[in-house]
Parts: sequence; structure tokens; C-alpha cells
Amino acid sequence: SFYRGRIEIKAKLQAAKGAWPAFWLMSFDTTEKWPDCGEIDIMERLNNDDFAYQTIHSYYTKVLGVKDNPPYYATGKINPDDYNVFAVELHQDSLVFFINDTRTFCYPRIETDKKGQFPFDKPYYLMIDQQLGGDWVGDVAMEDLPMQMEIDWVRFYQKK
Repeated sequence: SFYRGRIEIKAKLQAAKGAWPAFWLMSFDTTEKWPDCGEIDIMERLNNDDFAYQTIHSYYTKVLGVKDNPPYYATGKINPDDYNVFAVELHQDSLVFFINDTRTFCYPRIETDKKGQFPFDKPYYLMIDQQLGGDWVGDVAMEDLPMQMEIDWVRFYQKK
């Protein structure tokens, strides 16, 4: 697990209809259930898109449905035929997302009386996966297979 800092993944994401690569963080505390524990999606790409999604999920956004105060996701342009660097900085009071060193958005802790707005100030672990098919991405085009996701490196930085 890791806690506060910046995590980066340099990857090349081959396109295919039905491809759904993702880099995401889940709470290291297994006693917390989703979405209360919070989920941080550093990158999700769908099909042949030339952009990636960066999203947070929590009780606040999923159960209460608050998705615009503050906005819970953004998209950022990628180079679909080359390596891209996807990053998130985890701070005590915000999550800051980047694609190729361009800041895409910031999700801040805000003052609210609603439950679960910022469950992100704790240790997380990284998951890297390549899913094929699903409700959000649609059916897989078998003629686009095989396809792959290439990971060049994963780095984590933390201030002392």
C-alpha cells in the first residue's frame, strides 16, 4: 500500500472494440465496503477513444448521487498510438489528476454535511487491468483481437 504522494503509470494502450484498460486505486482497509472506501480511477479508456477518463467514486458520488459539487471526473487527450503517462497526486485535502503532465482536474475535500465526500486520505493499493467487454464499453469485436496493453513503468513518489 501507499499513502499520500504521486503515482504514475507509463503505458501504451492498444485500441480494440470492447477494450477497457484501467489503472485504479482501492482502499487498503478491507473492512470498508465499496463505495464507502472510495475508488480512484487514474485511467480508463474505452474502445478506440483518443482520450481517457479519470474518475473518483465514493458514497457521496455513487449512493447520494452528488456528481457536480465538486465534479467527480474529467477526460484528457491521449496519443492513442504511443505511450502516455497517467498520474494522480494524493493529498490530505485533494486528488489531482494528470495525463502526460497536463493537469486534467482536481477533486478537493469540501465542507459538506453529506456523508463520504472525501474518503481518500488513507493508504491505497494499485490495480492494473485489461478488461474486454462490459456494460460501459460494449461488446468485443473478435476481429480486433488479439490486443495488448504495454506497461513501461510504474512509479510512486512521496515527500519526506
